[in-house]
Amino acid sequence: MEKLIEQFLEHLRFERNVSAHTLRNYASDLQQFVDFLAPADASGKRRTLPELSEIDHLTIREWLGELHNAQKTKSSIARKLAALRTFFQFLVREGSIELNPAKLVSTPRQEKKLPKHLSIEEAIRFIETPDLETDLGKRDRAMLELMYATGVRVAELTTLNLADVDFRNQLIRVTGKRRKQRIVPFGDPAAEAIRNYLTVRDKFLFNAPVSKRDDEALFLNYQGTRITTRSVGRMVEKYIRICAGMHNISPHALRHSFATHLLDSGADLRDIQELLGHARLSTTQVYTHVSMEKLVAVYDKAHPKA
Repeated sequence: MEKLIEQFLEHLRFERNVSAHTLRNYASDLQQFVDFLAPADASGKRRTLPELSEIDHLTIREWLGELHNAQKTKSSIARKLAALRTFFQFLVREGSIELNPAKLVSTPRQEKKLPKHLSIEEAIRFIETPDLETDLGKRDRAMLELMYATGVRVAELTTLNLADVDFRNQLIRVTGKRRKQRIVPFGDPAAEAIRNYLTVRDKFLFNAPVSKRDDEALFLNYQGTRITTRSVGRMVEKYIRICAGMHNISPHALRHSFATHLLDSGADLRDIQELLGHARLSTTQVYTHVSMEKLVAVYDKAHPKA
């Protein structure tokens, strides 16, 4: 099975062109399933893996039950089941098995959670937190401004290159999931913040040895290499601590805020879908629930018979 998993991951990487993040998730989820099928004993020796024909839907349900007992979230369990389904479907297509046992297992019903977003005032206060007197502050301000101005995912932000920014027309070329590209506009505040950062970008670049410098990357860390998604997460946490009254804010909250504020201002849902890079309109429609909550609150407050 482990050899088949390697073949499957190669298929995802080269034929389906999935992102590195998705690839890591698939590899991790499938390895956890292997660990369940053949756990190691006290000496660290692993039991023999069962034959593929011996793995049925009951085996998979037992694993999901174990994940539930380990208090894994429903979304995490659903993702792992989806990984198994895709893996076994690959094996069916390759002729290794006849039927996909994961298809007989129901996906756990998900709790509908509205995405966390900031009010316009909160978003502005949060974005303006970095100290523009420092080089790091200029870089962080540029990243926050761009995330709110364009709604890009953190992974998309970190893969941006200098060549992806068109200052004349104020557009960026974003490479999203499955390497799909889209063009997204940005406003004057983001343009000013990026230009301000570019005046100190070379300082970051020259901190790194020549062999490690990333001349193409738009956003660099203090070592002169491309900034990582983890670093962006730490940066956001840093400014959350500074902003009084804010909590549970993730880098993704700026993406949610971007979409919600556009929708509240009358933007078309399909236009927002294009800007966010969603493959399905149903993914974007979650923001209509956010705006509906706001609409109901206004109605209750203003209507004479509410």
